[in-house]
Amino acid sequence: MKTMRDIVGEHPFFAGMQSEHLDLIAGCAANTVFTSDQYILREGDPADTFWLITHGRAALEVFVPGRGPLMLQTIEPGEVLGWSWLFPPHRWRYDGRALDQVRALAIDGRCLRDKADADHDLGYELMRRFAAVVIDLLSATRLQLVDTHAHAHAGTR
Repeated sequence: MKTMRDIVGEHPFFAGMQSEHLDLIAGCAANTVFTSDQYILREGDPADTFWLITHGRAALEVFVPGRGPLMLQTIEPGEVLGWSWLFPPHRWRYDGRALDQVRALAIDGRCLRDKADADHDLGYELMRRFAAVVIDLLSATRLQLVDTHAHAHAGTR
């Protein structure tokens, strides 16, 4: 039977991380399951967790007045959902919704922030990895904006 440490260590997001850091992360982790269409996180709510997706897919969405939810990114197994837990004011900036059944490791953000404050090498490693997540989201958002803008103006020619 795999331990929480084994599961954390096998997730691609933490590939190459030092063993002692994986131990610290595993101490903040718990298994979780979301049903299809269930919201995992809601814009404006306190951001105190992030999820390592192990099965299923989740959508990162933003609500557009007059249009409804706009999907910015699909989060697949092996990826991570949520970065707002790391940055003040620790509030979600988007909605996250399960597209089908999602199994994930929920990592307690407050627990991990405290550990990163005590171990700056861990904090640096987390910042480096989550900066890549934010960059991916910015790229996905840019593509979505270009696509939305192109569709909005397609009928005006």
